[in-house]
Amino acid sequence: MIIKSVDAKKIKDSRQDETISVNIKTDVGAFSASAPNGKSKGKYEKKPYKKSIDKDIETIKKFKEYFSEEHIDKFEDLRRIEDIIKSEVGANTLVALEFAALKAMAKEQKKEIWELIRDSTKIKKQKFPRLVGNSIGGGLHSQEVNKKKPDFQEFLLIPKSHSPFEAYEKNKNAKEDLQILLKQKDEFFKSEKNDENAWRSSLNDKEVLEILITQKIPIGLDVAASSFYGRKKYRYNNPKLDRTIDEQRVYLSNIIKNFGIFYIEDPFEENDFESFSELLKKFPDRLIVGDDLTVTNKKRLEKAIEMKSINAMIIKPNQNGSLIELKEVCEIAKKNNIKTVFSHRSGETNESILADLAVGFGADFIKCGITGKEREVKIKRLIEIEKSLTK
Repeated sequence: MIIKSVDAKKIKDSRQDETISVNIKTDVGAFSASAPNGKSKGKYEKKPYKKSIDKDIETIKKFKEYFSEEHIDKFEDLRRIEDIIKSEVGANTLVALEFAALKAMAKEQKKEIWELIRDSTKIKKQKFPRLVGNSIGGGLHSQEVNKKKPDFQEFLLIPKSHSPFEAYEKNKNAKEDLQILLKQKDEFFKSEKNDENAWRSSLNDKEVLEILITQKIPIGLDVAASSFYGRKKYRYNNPKLDRTIDEQRVYLSNIIKNFGIFYIEDPFEENDFESFSELLKKFPDRLIVGDDLTVTNKKRLEKAIEMKSINAMIIKPNQNGSLIELKEVCEIAKKNNIKTVFSHRSGETNESILADLAVGFGADFIKCGITGKEREVKIKRLIEIEKSLTK
């Protein structure tokens, strides 16, 4: 396959912020792909654009002739794209371009995108990732309700089923139940949704968890602790309270024990590998998950492994832009028994390729919300793959 031309334009994400869509033309047709935007970003993520989205679009157009000399026929050939443009654009632009190239390769070879990736990963055992769905939101992803909101960023439901269809139905039903319970428990609840289509509430973290445990589905939390950490304290607003690092460790340990938390993401700020390690030592049977800590970055992951900080990590393709690097990260994680959680971003698009990536790379979990068209397009793609393999 030869990329004959490349173009790019600005589109709106689910928050109505600008993001990038990249279009390519090849000898088998025209293909486009887009990248999402994150609001809660790790300090060590690669920048989405080199200088700005407009500059990246200009750069893509300048480099369009360079691609016409390269044959892109398999996943590993994405390196040829990276050799040309990786240093010239940001992570969003690069990953959208590589998504589009994967779509073109799959079309040419009459394969599904996940199959193309599976040819590269050589993963033989077929499994589907468990769904991780954001049901009630707080933190940076939510606006206040009556001047209050939970401090933790996401309250997650993680059905035990490895059938995407079954898990999707369970999460949707649970989210509807939670709406009724929130109406009863939160006098200010107005059935409004946040950036990730999760319910907005004025309740505090413990009050939300008391509602969540009624669903009898394994519970996860994205604490996103870096977002409220400053001057060596975790600064809670609902209720207003500052916690030291030691106090944060004790508080989260109690939360995990009292509510049977199965999954806890970014419980401490993004440089505190030691506190992650202490929590994992205390709860080896729970998932202690790095996101801002590891940012889909090989060196950060290697440090987390060395310090025994995590047993699971978030994989966000646009945290580094390079799918070649993403593959290396997944290989290191697998070799060290670190579970992988392929994840959407808060500002999403109608791009569904995350589902193919999760299946192709043999992800253990996929985190892409419960409802909302930009979230459901990914889940529905996963269900489509499931149906195609169970005929």
